Amino acid sequence: MTERETIKHTHIGGQAVIEGVMMRGTRNWAVAVREPTGSIYLEAHDLPDPATRPAWSKRPIVRGVYAFVETMKLAMQAFAIAASHAGETEDEQLTSTEVGFTMVAGVALAVALFIVLPAVVTDWIAGPQTARPFVWNAVDGVLRLVVFFAYIVAIGRMKEIKRVFAYHGAEHKTIHAYEHGVPLEPEAVQRFGTLHVRCGTAFLFMVMVIAILVFSLVPGKAILAAAGVSGRGWTLLFNIGVRIVLVPLIAGLAYEISVKWAGSHTGSRLAAVVTWPGMQLQRLTTAEPDDGMVEVAIAAMKAVIEREQTEEAGAANQAAHTEAAPAID
Repeated sequence: MTERETIKHTHIGGQAVIEGVMMRGTRNWAVAVREPTGSIYLEAHDLPDPATRPAWSKRPIVRGVYAFVETMKLAMQAFAIAASHAGETEDEQLTSTEVGFTMVAGVALAVALFIVLPAVVTDWIAGPQTARPFVWNAVDGVLRLVVFFAYIVAIGRMKEIKRVFAYHGAEHKTIHAYEHGVPLEPEAVQRFGTLHVRCGTAFLFMVMVIAILVFSLVPGKAILAAAGVSGRGWTLLFNIGVRIVLVPLIAGLAYEISVKWAGSHTGSRLAAVVTWPGMQLQRLTTAEPDDGMVEVAIAAMKAVIEREQTEEAGAANQAAHTEAAPAID
């Protein structure tokens, strides 16, 4: 694969969904889905004007939390759209109630697998957290990473998820092609790789790593003593609760490192070292897509690009009209 040296980094990102891809810009987001008939279903929605966002939501760390919540919301909406168009028959297409239940179940499963299970096993292996805080948090963090890897490997064996991973690769290839200024056509897009520094998988890995550091700094023993709480069971519940409550803070820190900093320092050696583990993890969550999958990703990307170009053209015309307008005394 030959890539141009000049890269125009874009803010456009996306995610894979069932038989499709969602792309998001600053003005709108679009999801394209390959229907059973072979046609591509495309649906686009506006995003709130960035200028109307409150000032506090643009501050470091806080903006990461804001982006995380907004991304999760859009992901659920995109999943619902894809689920209602990808099924072969009406019986295979999920209703809004089924989609909602699936999302709630997914969140519950994530909490159970990546927070509760590691904490319980760690408490069994290392004893109470208050006895050896550093060791306890280290074991908990390592177990969380092991469960994360095992989960990805396990679901990657499912036929449906393999296709989602391939659409994930199509999403990354399309973003690479846009950043390199090549025509958004399957043949040109396919020349690029499936790994990208601003990937959600890399973000999740950074979340796991930062979580180990943050949880190690929480003075659990002192907090429990001040509250007059003792007992191994209560200590375990406290640690599980802390891990849930601090998820937004950890997501905000991970956003600053893996998205803001790494995204603006692509090519530097330090950024390459920091992002290398997350990039390698993408080898498990992306796969080579076929041309049909790339076509779907391109459809979603074009819907976002066209909207942004329209907005830019409108702003330019407005500025030119204002400048040309005669002054009024």
